[in-house]
Amino acid sequence: MGILQYLLPKDRKFFPLFKQATENLVKGSKLLVELVNAPVEKRRDLIKEIEHVEHTGDNITHMIFNELGRNFITPFDREDIHALTSSIDDVLDLIQGSAKRIELYKVTVISEPMILLSDIILKGAVELNVAVLNLEGMKRIDEIKSACVRINSLENNADDVFNLAIARLFDEEKDAIQLIKTKEILQALETATDKCEDAANVIESIIIKYA
Repeated sequence: MGILQYLLPKDRKFFPLFKQATENLVKGSKLLVELVNAPVEKRRDLIKEIEHVEHTGDNITHMIFNELGRNFITPFDREDIHALTSSIDDVLDLIQGSAKRIELYKVTVISEPMILLSDIILKGAVELNVAVLNLEGMKRIDEIKSACVRINSLENNADDVFNLAIARLFDEEKDAIQLIKTKEILQALETATDKCEDAANVIESIIIKYA
């Protein structure tokens, strides 16, 4: 581990921003879970909160990209920083997009698969936060790897939930418009889990390069 102290530059800018990004993602994920379990009359306020969190995430992303432009020395490869930041931002964008569709499509009953996928997104966000917090100094490699493995497992679970939900949707839903609305929401939620896995894959790549 000693050689890592030479390979990884001391950093006081990127890691605090990474922490802000993943903690903000966890906050947005918790709001999503609250949203899909809330009565209709409480959804609008929760959607506004999710939109605020998404805007905060955009600002953090811009700050990280600005630091990339200003700093010649970075804690790890610039393309990895860009890819990790973009993936985290994508998850939050999809959370906000899912919430907005629930509102715009006037969804009254949230289906069980939507609730399950939202739970998976939150679990993935929590694991991603664990992995990112342990990236600084690479002191807990095993914890980072375990978090990434759990994220991959969660994404596989999300695929199963999504595929079964779509199969049932096409089998049982006779209203074509309702089918399209439901499918779009499910697709956005499932894609959020894909983006979480993308972030985990970037972290695994960083570990391979530096650990």
